[in-house]
Amino acid sequence: MFEFLFKPARVKPDLSFIGVDMHSHLLPGIDDGLKEPDQSVSFMKQLTELGYQKLICTPHILTDLYPNSRETILPKLDLVRNELKKAGLVIEIDAAAEYMIDHSFAELLGQSNKQDLLTINNQYILVEMSYLAPSPNFEQVIFDLRMLGLTPILAHPERYSYYHKNFEAYERCVELGCKLQVNLLSLSGAYGPYVKKTAEKLFKKQMVDYLGTDMHHEKHLELLQDLATRKDFYAIVASADIKNKQLLNN
Repeated sequence: MFEFLFKPARVKPDLSFIGVDMHSHLLPGIDDGLKEPDQSVSFMKQLTELGYQKLICTPHILTDLYPNSRETILPKLDLVRNELKKAGLVIEIDAAAEYMIDHSFAELLGQSNKQDLLTINNQYILVEMSYLAPSPNFEQVIFDLRMLGLTPILAHPERYSYYHKNFEAYERCVELGCKLQVNLLSLSGAYGPYVKKTAEKLFKKQMVDYLGTDMHHEKHLELLQDLATRKDFYAIVASADIKNKQLLNN
């Protein structure tokens, strides 16, 4: 009886209003995401069935753990494109990166120009921070990226628990010219109630620019497929100015 009362209302899954996933770990064997090319093909097929038209893969670049670069990421992109072609699947995919804001990234910026970085549409760059503490050089890095002509997109800000009771920190990110990308699974409660509450607050304050799957593994895919059938999810995002579809233009 009580289980029935709290059962969420369901609808036909349709994420076509997002159109482009700009944060995922679908390239195989390169970070903590998928491991095999056949997994990449399977996941990408299922994401297009949910309504995605383009998938931008963003492997971690974290020097001590995932020391990726153009030389490791772009060959994986070519590999998956070939596997999709062999499978007869027409799916538009691209690759950028998810850069950890740390000392190594600051050094890289000092040695690089815009063309050296793995960006989204040569205009945006996806960045993240540790879940344990904010990057001490965050504001300087954001400034340096802006000076390179890039717009930073901060990945999953709702997951930074040190900001949960300091909402002004999110407002400061926006003031600095940073776009905010919320993980879809945060809205499902997959990362816990506090993350979900913060994500919903960011939506209420019209601060969310992008939605990402941050897809790593099978459980993430199952949770996303479930979320995409929940009527309450569509109600939360209905009034937001989600900009993912703008990334359809290369």
